[in-house]
Amino acid sequence: MNPAREKLEVDVLFVGAGPASLACALHLTQLIRRHNDAIEQGRLSGNVLETPSLLVIEKGREIGSHGFSGAIVDPRGFNELLESFEGEQPPYDGPVIDDALYLLSKDGSFRSPLTPPPLNNHGHFVASLGKIVRWMGALCEKQGVDVFPEFPAAELIFAGERVVGARIGDKGRDKEGEPKANFEQGLDVQAKITVLGEGPRGTLTLQAQRRLRLDDGRQPQIYAVGTKEVWEVPGPIEPGRVYHTLGYPLGTRDFGGGFVYTFKGNLIHVGFVLGLDYADPRTDSHRLLQQFKTHSFVRSFIEGGKLVAYGAKAIPEGGYYAMPQLYADGLLVVGDSAGFLNAQRLKGIHLGVKSGMLAAETILESLIKGDSSAAVLQSYGRRFEQSWARQELWKVRNFRQSFQRGFWRGMAHAAAQFVTGGRGLFDPMPIRAGHAMMERFAHRSPGHSDFPVLDGKLTVDKLTDVYHSDTAHEDNQPCHLKVLDLDICINRCTHEYGNPCQHFCPAQVYEILKLDEGNRLQLNFTNCVHCKTCDIMDPYQIIVWTPPEGGGGPNYRNL
Repeated sequence: MNPAREKLEVDVLFVGAGPASLACALHLTQLIRRHNDAIEQGRLSGNVLETPSLLVIEKGREIGSHGFSGAIVDPRGFNELLESFEGEQPPYDGPVIDDALYLLSKDGSFRSPLTPPPLNNHGHFVASLGKIVRWMGALCEKQGVDVFPEFPAAELIFAGERVVGARIGDKGRDKEGEPKANFEQGLDVQAKITVLGEGPRGTLTLQAQRRLRLDDGRQPQIYAVGTKEVWEVPGPIEPGRVYHTLGYPLGTRDFGGGFVYTFKGNLIHVGFVLGLDYADPRTDSHRLLQQFKTHSFVRSFIEGGKLVAYGAKAIPEGGYYAMPQLYADGLLVVGDSAGFLNAQRLKGIHLGVKSGMLAAETILESLIKGDSSAAVLQSYGRRFEQSWARQELWKVRNFRQSFQRGFWRGMAHAAAQFVTGGRGLFDPMPIRAGHAMMERFAHRSPGHSDFPVLDGKLTVDKLTDVYHSDTAHEDNQPCHLKVLDLDICINRCTHEYGNPCQHFCPAQVYEILKLDEGNRLQLNFTNCVHCKTCDIMDPYQIIVWTPPEGGGGPNYRNL
């Protein structure tokens, strides 16, 4: 019989130490200070608030370990957040000094004479999201916020239909789930308000959506996966050059594109974004990144350089119509967990920061009233609807849906949306969940023949890239990737889709071993970079991603 779990009581619990959660915690500390100052100076009636206990928990080894983005930052969100922090500025790598859109064919490139307005990045900054959230975490701690890394939230705690906190995952169980000598039972963190800022496809966010029906009446969230490498080149390289690409190596049916950004320290960030609603089950985002690097335009930036970092992560692209209800009793959802991302602009950090600030204003109202019910927390939704974040997302509400029917139709719809304020020809434009777009193996022609032979220098295999992600997990723990029906995996999926898991995973977690007695699925879970692609793109939806032991996963530094 398991002993009773230790409990930790806080006023507000923030799950995930990304920009949205940290912005929420930071802004809340300033709102409380202003409120109390106004009361004490007689400018506002009411009572002074006692300093609330604020706790941010993060599953990574340290704050920033799982921070992954392009990133080109629109400073609007941070400019608002930092109004009360004199002298503080995010650790940007520098302003954008040149940006362009390139159209790639297999053998050539064409620089568009005009940069599309959504991709105009002048006034924006190149940045490492990991550096930014480490800086934000330190700033939170200076304001009295507790920030705990290696604290993976495994499940929400409910009292009826009210969220009252989160349970931290156990540490020190063996592969069979039995306690080892170092076993530590996870805490129950009880909170008046729980803020979910887990990033895309958050485990607790999905629990809340399914139990509380937060996505009823919404379109399905649709995702992309971004894979990125960082190369150190001889230089000198001027930071702030931002180039996006369309075309090669994708055909016109799939959604996606590449990017090349220059950073301080003679670093080049090379990445590829693939929409997770493709048809061919053999599509491989990592292979596409390697293919992208062989193009003469991209190769000219990194040839002769050294690969120093790698990562991958899902991107929520569904837009306004796919956003869940943002609140429930005791619960708020912020950032990528709620779909605060503009797929047309390829940006979400500024929107995540704004969502955190709006949530903080709602939490202040809740603390003043002593009421964390949905009746009070629904004002978060109202604040969003009245904000510039909503205005921005409303203008692109049908953008991603347009491209599910192919590139050229998507471009035509996008043009119509641009001149009609986002409406386009249909509003809302219908969309299907990405995994439902995958076609069966028998319906496909022979696979890609122009993938490069990996040379181990310019082009590398998945395991080499995983090494450069600094990914590590305790071997002797339960596998955090749950395959709910192995019979479907080995029998139906093999014949119907050719086991796409071995292709869509950018970290070689899934391997189909062909043995004399038949095929067997091998899960190399210690390779997992926590991108969530398997949970999203499995055609049968029988793969469930759950958090591993605290501290497991990648340890991103410059991504």
